Amino acid sequence: MHRIRRAKIVATLGPASADLDMIRRLFIAGADVFRMNFSHGTREDHAARFAVVRAIEHETGRPIGILADLQGPKLRVGRFENGPVQLTAGQPFRFDLDPVVGTADRVQLPHPEIFAALVPGAELLLDDGKLRVRVERCDASSADTTVLVGGRLSERKGVNVPGVVLPISALTAKDRADLATALELGADWIALSFVQRPEDIREARALIGDRPGILAKLEKPSAIERLDEVVREADAIMVARGDLGVELPAEQVPAIQKRIVKLCRKLGKPVIVATQMLESMIESPVPTRAEASDVATAIYDGADAVMLSAESAAGKYPVEAVTMMNRIIEGTEADGQYRQLIEASHAAADADAQDVTQAVCCAMRRAAALIQARAIVCFTSSGHTALRAARERTSAPILGVSPRMDVARKLALAWGVHSVHLTQALNLEQIGPVGAGVARGQGFAEPGTPVVVLAGMPFGESGTTNLMHVALA
Repeated sequence: MHRIRRAKIVATLGPASADLDMIRRLFIAGADVFRMNFSHGTREDHAARFAVVRAIEHETGRPIGILADLQGPKLRVGRFENGPVQLTAGQPFRFDLDPVVGTADRVQLPHPEIFAALVPGAELLLDDGKLRVRVERCDASSADTTVLVGGRLSERKGVNVPGVVLPISALTAKDRADLATALELGADWIALSFVQRPEDIREARALIGDRPGILAKLEKPSAIERLDEVVREADAIMVARGDLGVELPAEQVPAIQKRIVKLCRKLGKPVIVATQMLESMIESPVPTRAEASDVATAIYDGADAVMLSAESAAGKYPVEAVTMMNRIIEGTEADGQYRQLIEASHAAADADAQDVTQAVCCAMRRAAALIQARAIVCFTSSGHTALRAARERTSAPILGVSPRMDVARKLALAWGVHSVHLTQALNLEQIGPVGAGVARGQGFAEPGTPVVVLAGMPFGESGTTNLMHVALA
């Protein structure tokens, strides 16, 4: 089976989508990549869902990507003695390291790194920004604040410190244990939460190596300030609008989203737009018109993928949510303006005498348009050629053909790429006929129609892409 649309759907698995039948239905409805949220669930839960996805993959014959999303250093207040407290604007409130349960006047904040970074005048956001306090006095173990925006504060609610780079690793002890589990289970992408700087990605890379791709979640203003460095260091990006919208004014988030997508497209890095895309479908079988427009906007901008979170993980209508997202994407891509906008927003590649793959892909884009190719077939060992071809946003679908199943799975995230696992050893003479045969066999090209084939010799070696061949299916 293959999908006609170019943009991909990432669906989060959870209590509402845990068994074989439901996950199969999500895949058939349109999910291309399944997200495992390691903030929730046990090792056994994740292992069971991994096994189900791989069983569906074997059943359908189509590589399916799995994204393991690490919790990251989520900062939270401690517990309260008598349940939630009510904070009132203007009242003093204290945060400290004391493990004693909190009261209406103070609470533990078990994060010394926060106190180390605070200065008078800094603001703390509580419970996803619903409450706001200003620091009046602080030291290495406490902070006296004034409540600016009050409300009900429950135990273990999150704390955000906007505008402050905290001296903490992007990988907690829990993340390192979860990472080991994800690698053992065979995750194709690892998502790093609360990335602040490119050094966070390099730290993870030292542990991960080149096995799965590293996806950086952009949800901190500090990461936006160093956006170019972060995007270049990562293998893929997620626009995580939830926490980003807490630490930045809401009106800034749309422009930042467009900026991130534009840069990722220029650098050929897959980019996911996430958070509250069809939020109302957690409880409703249909989305709001605003949500449908939100998804469509990401597609018009050329994002590689859009993501469902609680909609598919814990909502009442997981299949309906995936089906609706699939319909919105297909409808958007069928719009006559879509192709015009994709072409108009395409960035020319920078000149690089050392990047032969880039030169070949740029030539492919022009050649495919002139001959009205039905498909682009990329023979790729590492996945780099297919990702580089995806950067060109061609009107013809891209077949990422790899001898490595892990690479084929990884490519399931990339815009316009249909993953194919092919272990057959090829020589130069076979490249054209086999590539054409793959396009025909996968249902992308009719007999006698043109196909552009990209490959490198020797076949199967990473980084050797150096030829373009036009064949007839």
